Amino acid sequence: MSSDQVVFGALLRRLRLSKSLTLESLAEASGVSVRGIGDLERGRRSAPQRRTVAALAGGLGLDRAQREELLAAARTGRTPAYSPVGVRVRPRGIDDFVGRDQELARLAEFGAHAASPGGPDGTAGHPVVVALYGPPGTGKTTLALHAADRLAERFPGGRLVVDLRGMDEEPPTSEELMLGLLKALGVPDRDLAKAGAHGRAELYRHVLAGRRCLLVLDNARDEAQVRPLLPGTGPGLVLITSRRMLTGLENVHRMPLAQLTEQEATVFLTSLVGTERAAADPRALADVVRRCGHLPLALRVAGNWLATRTGWTVSHLADRLAEEERRLDALAAGDLTVTAAFDLSYRQLTSGAARLFRRLALVPGPDVSAACAAQLTGQDLFDTEDTLEELVEAGLLGTDRTRYRLHDLLRLYARTRLSAEEPAAESGRARRAMYGWLLETAVVAGRWYEPEHGAPPAGRRGMVDLSDAALARAWLQAEGTHWLAALRAAAAAGEHATVVEVAESLHWFSDQWIFWGHWPEVFATAVLSARALNDPLVEATQLNYHAWALLICEDRPRDSLDRSARALEAAERAGDPGQQAWAHNYAAWAHRLLDEPAEALDHNERAARLFEAAGDLHGSLQSMHSRALILETQGRSVAAIAAYEDVLAWLEKAGDRIEPHAADMTRVGVHGGLGLNHRRLERWDEAVAHWRTAVGICRATGNTAMESRQLTELSEALLGAGRTAEAREALERCLTLGPDADPRRVEHARDRLARLDAQ
Repeated sequence: MSSDQVVFGALLRRLRLSKSLTLESLAEASGVSVRGIGDLERGRRSAPQRRTVAALAGGLGLDRAQREELLAAARTGRTPAYSPVGVRVRPRGIDDFVGRDQELARLAEFGAHAASPGGPDGTAGHPVVVALYGPPGTGKTTLALHAADRLAERFPGGRLVVDLRGMDEEPPTSEELMLGLLKALGVPDRDLAKAGAHGRAELYRHVLAGRRCLLVLDNARDEAQVRPLLPGTGPGLVLITSRRMLTGLENVHRMPLAQLTEQEATVFLTSLVGTERAAADPRALADVVRRCGHLPLALRVAGNWLATRTGWTVSHLADRLAEEERRLDALAAGDLTVTAAFDLSYRQLTSGAARLFRRLALVPGPDVSAACAAQLTGQDLFDTEDTLEELVEAGLLGTDRTRYRLHDLLRLYARTRLSAEEPAAESGRARRAMYGWLLETAVVAGRWYEPEHGAPPAGRRGMVDLSDAALARAWLQAEGTHWLAALRAAAAAGEHATVVEVAESLHWFSDQWIFWGHWPEVFATAVLSARALNDPLVEATQLNYHAWALLICEDRPRDSLDRSARALEAAERAGDPGQQAWAHNYAAWAHRLLDEPAEALDHNERAARLFEAAGDLHGSLQSMHSRALILETQGRSVAAIAAYEDVLAWLEKAGDRIEPHAADMTRVGVHGGLGLNHRRLERWDEAVAHWRTAVGICRATGNTAMESRQLTELSEALLGAGRTAEAREALERCLTLGPDADPRRVEHARDRLARLDAQ
């Protein structure tokens, strides 16, 4: 029994019951036997002839639209083999389809809406049109066909797929496609001839207006090709697949399609290679999934290789894909190749868009801003944005708010095009222009946080807005991967003065982004550049920054002591008391963490005297804070509280002579210290008040790392005070802070909540 027989029978039964007719009463009204009607409804008979359907429609008293729907269902059952060129009738989905659950659920909702009665004659007023768009290889056609299979029973008027061949150099015209659709819909040749070329569009809309059918317009080139094929009125669902967003189409639901999730990609590849082979080496399977970028087309090629090479292990294929330079070559099986899919989109780009696409391979990170991309081509910002949007529209670039993202395999493809189409010297100049701009901008942004600098010079004109510290911070974090790569390149090229300048401009900012993970590398690189410059004062300065990074970012006090000792020696050679003081300050800090209070106090006192002699207010503030911390470490809570209060009084007196961000950081530490020591003395309300102040400062200044620390400490004070609900709120807030939080504090919050749940 065919699915079309079932569809016709179900429609006939639904119409009979809607008219409250029994089999006997319909037989009497139509002249068709009771047995004949029963066999049709059960799908036991092939679809009836037109005169039988007409008799049934008359007996049911159907209106014109319902009559056309019943005739269409019968016609579909009678002509299963007919399919004009480019049109597939009753297409099947892909058997090994997996995942896309959210997308399928949305399409099911659209299908239900399209098939629901809405007009006075029981039909929906307008068709529902959905555009599935995304990069090449994401499985848009596969999803559309699978959805069409699942929604088949809702559309008894038929399912048709039209290959629009949008990637061809000369795709078929809308008129050619419309003619093929009319024939597939069963319109007789005499009606087509009567309508003529000029009347086909009206005939097309008229036929679709009375049928509840599902139309898949696959592989659309642009809006102009698709627009004439969209039904105007009546029931029905239209699924359009395209690499382009088709932004010019009105009244369309858009559904972007990206690569599969890791879980979906793993399940898909397993379905291709077999459960036994996949389970034999799950790590290699994960490597293949990752190196295919979760892209369905790449995964299918990889799966086909393993399916046809039964002697290969999954690990062997993973090794073949490990080399980036050969990965795209390896992702080719017969006429199924990832590169060919990318080629089709690339060939349709304008020359400017193709040039920018190639050069995006030079960007070191996973995404890029328009301002950074502009450095690659020398375009102004607005022209670059237009070019990037062309790449987005072509499906070769994704977006994430104001940033643009290139899929891993598309990045490799862009690299091959760059190598093939541009001289190495030219692409080298483009990379240097981008790196130079990144480092120059990093210096300007970082100096927002540096005493005696702050805002950029008046009249500065740049491609990015750095008019306040928050914007500067956002840029430094968003472009961190990029300017770090530029810094590495500058060091490798022997541009030591540039390396030192960048590190110097960022060392105050580093307090705002402590757990980025790369500050030890930044300052270690600057130490080597300072040594190459043969400048002991610069070397001492960068060694002190490196000592700080090892202490705070990586919790390595012993290694930090080595750097501060070397910094002290270099500062003494330079005859600079300021850097000598900072070396003693970091040594005191390290000894305190190593529970060596005597050594910590000795270095702290030396630092205080040297800071005072050098007139370094920021250093003096640090040494005062450090002394309070040492007293705290010794368990002398009352003395520590007094020392912390002295720091707050000193800050108040110093006023705006202290750089605002340094003052905020110190206040966070001081209130946190006061909270800790009050908690030790079981002064719960005082402890909670100080930690809430510390959390508030962190939140106001956007210092996520410090906020995570203060929140976990606040929760302990709240628990001590018996305020469990508030403690839970603090811990839950810590879990929402994201990747910039202290990972140890996030883990602590998670464990503490689990213990509270267990209690």
